[in-house]
Amino acid sequence: MNERVLQKVALRYRAIFLPIEREGLTGHYEPTVPVMAFVARLKENGYSVSEELLHALTKVPTNKLGEITAVINETFRVNLNWMPLVKGWDTPTGETRMDHLITFIANFFGGEEAGLEGITLPCGHFIPDGTFPLERYNGCPYCGTLFGSAGFVYHGQGSKLKELRLFTLEDKKQLFRDLLSSPTPLDATQLDSLKLLLQEFEVPEDIEIPMKETAIVAINSGELGVRSEELGVRLLKTPTDILRYFWYEKTGQVKIIEPKTLVAMAQKSNRHHWLPADKSEQAAAQKRQELKLKYDRKHCRLAATWLNAVPMNAHQAVENMNPKRGMWVRMIHALRLGEYSRKKGFEHLAEILYVFYQQDYTTWAGKLDQAQKENRSEEVLRMLTDRPGMFARCLFSTMLRFGKEKTLAAFQTVTDTMPARLVLSLGNAADGWFDTERIRVARPITGGTHSVQPHPLLQLYNEEERKAMAKAVNDLYAHTMKKRFASQVTSAKTIYIDPRLYEIPVSVGDRSSSIQDTSCALQGTRFPVEGDSVRLFMHWGKGLPAQHLDMDLSCAIAMQNGKTIECAYYNLTAPGAKHSGDIIHIPDQVGAAEYIELSLPELEEAGARYVSFTCNAYSNGALSPNLMVGWMNSAYPMTISNETGVAYDPSCVQHLVRISEANLSKGMVFGVLDVAAREIYWLEMPFMGQTVRDLDLKTMESLLKRLQEKLSIGQLLDLKREAQGLTLVDDKDKADEAYTYEWALDPSSFRLLTS
Repeated sequence: MNERVLQKVALRYRAIFLPIEREGLTGHYEPTVPVMAFVARLKENGYSVSEELLHALTKVPTNKLGEITAVINETFRVNLNWMPLVKGWDTPTGETRMDHLITFIANFFGGEEAGLEGITLPCGHFIPDGTFPLERYNGCPYCGTLFGSAGFVYHGQGSKLKELRLFTLEDKKQLFRDLLSSPTPLDATQLDSLKLLLQEFEVPEDIEIPMKETAIVAINSGELGVRSEELGVRLLKTPTDILRYFWYEKTGQVKIIEPKTLVAMAQKSNRHHWLPADKSEQAAAQKRQELKLKYDRKHCRLAATWLNAVPMNAHQAVENMNPKRGMWVRMIHALRLGEYSRKKGFEHLAEILYVFYQQDYTTWAGKLDQAQKENRSEEVLRMLTDRPGMFARCLFSTMLRFGKEKTLAAFQTVTDTMPARLVLSLGNAADGWFDTERIRVARPITGGTHSVQPHPLLQLYNEEERKAMAKAVNDLYAHTMKKRFASQVTSAKTIYIDPRLYEIPVSVGDRSSSIQDTSCALQGTRFPVEGDSVRLFMHWGKGLPAQHLDMDLSCAIAMQNGKTIECAYYNLTAPGAKHSGDIIHIPDQVGAAEYIELSLPELEEAGARYVSFTCNAYSNGALSPNLMVGWMNSAYPMTISNETGVAYDPSCVQHLVRISEANLSKGMVFGVLDVAAREIYWLEMPFMGQTVRDLDLKTMESLLKRLQEKLSIGQLLDLKREAQGLTLVDDKDKADEAYTYEWALDPSSFRLLTS
């Protein structure tokens, strides 16, 4: 058992894993000297321990305490380089664009060799006298190359400790089962945790895995063999499931993103503002080469076995294959399915391929489209009731086409058969969808964010009619959820709802694609600012050799007068914001860091409404995998070193995220500071931009507003309380049912609410 892996997963749930039995923790245990020293190290990193965990720590060997400390240090990257380009960067260096221009001209004409006065730095650039104040820099101010690294970070400046609880082996196994059986899609953090746990635990034979993306990861966790074949036959029920598995093997994406889309994304992410650095065409050609399919006999037989075993007749299977027909043509050839279809025992596969190539089939979607074009409302509604999930996805447009009463009457006949998450998503989206003045936000599977114009048929209805449609959907949603809760058998009489849950939106349709290594906050969670400053940080380049790798930390300050001011590498000082300098070339193995300090009093005085936190890949390609961004705040002052510029303290970190390997975007908004409310909203909005100037602020505002207006977990639990006649109490220890913030982070928690 790899306890290091289990420790990483536990930390995401604000816990420490100990290989002990919880039942053995009886009586009182006096903390030992090593345990007290360990607790002190935790405090330096911003953690405290629960009473149960403190007692449990006295039962583990001392060497394990050191291993746990090492995992925490690795998670926070405290042993890597956190030195920025500028020393004491809270005091501006006064550098200007003229300094860069003069330095460029001096280097063009030969620098020292041309008889100019100045200094030639280790990177080879000549800095003329009278330009940059070199005593303030840790590297070259002209090319952004660091000349060294710092071997320390600050500790213990944080004003608020985060409590860690105990995770035992049984807790780990239960978490593993909960992740596998989650009725909602897993976000990047949960999916990464599942992959780590699959290294330690076998998939139980008695478990049902409702989400296909989760099933794909479970099947792919071990070596191909009899076990994988059996899992595939049990879990892969359609040809699309099989295609998803092989495409995940090829691309690492659990979603099926077509080759042309991946090529286009590679081309887009390698475009550059400076044309000589543009590598879009080369990147597209390289991606096409990477996506060429080639499989060995083991894979071919596996695909043939799975496709032969799908519990569909040939016409149903081919209809399922039709939306990805182009990909299937390539897959059939690469996996030699035609050859296997001629072998004994693969008769069903042969029939599927025959119908596929003869194209002797009709599709449900084609029939529906034809009926809609001919305005055959009864037939359209009858077909949609046969597929409730599709009905939910096109409910609003169907209401516009065939009328509110008729459509909702048909929809209400199938609401009991569909997952609650679909009903919840309708309730969250109705007000914005029927508002013609609202910009809607779409997040395609490639990870970008796009604004969507209102549906053209909305113009046929006046404002009162549109509001009536939205209200009808919300009433139906509330009625459906109350009906579901009322049907659940419970012996509880009292309920506790954590007040923080009223500020957290129900996480439906807002899966994050970044990994949260120190917490599992839900998108839309609000973090209060304790002091007068917020410090953004970014670290990248962990484990990479010294190279040109230009990632940028920036922020966009939206002012009351409608103007926007950026604090970025090209504008190091803005009202209420200071940047630590632009690093373009990273040192070997230890990475590099950038910071931005935000002063709330100065922002308020300047008339700032909110500040958007962003990171971007200025270099060719997407954001660097394992790039880490977040923010710190504390009621106490946070130090900035005048000798090195280091300003990182893990005890002050309020939230951090890490970019996953599957990321395809060049930029990401990772938080929004509401200046007046002194709150930071955690959200994730990818965008394809090389700098913060490429951020569409209207789209970001629309996403933030949607998160603010979404139904909260507390409101959903209020519906449960009303439907089941429960009495609300203020003490969780006195409640029959207690719903805490930690409960909301558990993927199994929403099984009751979203199954």
